[in-house]
Amino acid sequence: MKTSLLAHATAPEFSNWLDNERATVLVPVGALEQHGPHLPLGTDSLLATAVSLGAAERTGAKVAQTLNYGYKSQQKSGGGNHLRGTLSLDADSLIGITRDITRSFLQQGVRNLVFVNGHYENYQFLYEGVDLALRDLGLSDPAGPSVLLLSYWDYVSESTLATVYPQGFPGWDIEHGGVLETSLMLHLHPELVHMDEAVEHGPALLPRFDRLPVVPERTPDTGALSAPSGSTAQKGRLLFEQTVADLATDLSTELGLER
Repeated sequence: MKTSLLAHATAPEFSNWLDNERATVLVPVGALEQHGPHLPLGTDSLLATAVSLGAAERTGAKVAQTLNYGYKSQQKSGGGNHLRGTLSLDADSLIGITRDITRSFLQQGVRNLVFVNGHYENYQFLYEGVDLALRDLGLSDPAGPSVLLLSYWDYVSESTLATVYPQGFPGWDIEHGGVLETSLMLHLHPELVHMDEAVEHGPALLPRFDRLPVVPERTPDTGALSAPSGSTAQKGRLLFEQTVADLATDLSTELGLER
């Protein structure tokens, strides 16, 4: 199978590829969520897809179609589900989709499935869906078929953060529409970034608790939780290349993939 994208492969190509004893499929998972006035609604999906493709090219894995909807945006991590442009799934919907996808791929003969998450709020519901699918299939042997779950930002190294944030990293809790996502998008999809619309403002000041219904005024008017000031395509390239390289190394080591 010449393509890394399963959507571009034929059924016979996929079937032949499945005979590979280490057949590994990456599933990018994102969201449709506002990212301020300068980034597109599909930012999370676009970045998860790009990282998945980068890792696949280095390991021989294949990339499934992206899950473009995610769990509800939360005020302290994504601005909040009350903002226009954010369309979300309930927990049971995301769990069900993840469960079905996991079960289907493993039943077809995929050896390893890897969910590459790009939307913070998704994680625990992806975990639940995977866990239920493994229970459905009766899979409990660590030496058998497996599923990995990760968020791409967990692969950003401390040295890369020091370069991207020379004044000090402000923390993951406010990195929504900020320098990291904006720099990555400037590198990967510059045509979709509107820096002339970016707004300079201080980081969001949010309480240590969640309040429901949310108090809309606590989210900055832009919807971003920090300003994208200082974002560059060069920083985005560093972030992308370092993250993809480290992820590919982990996948190769953990799953026995060739590099």
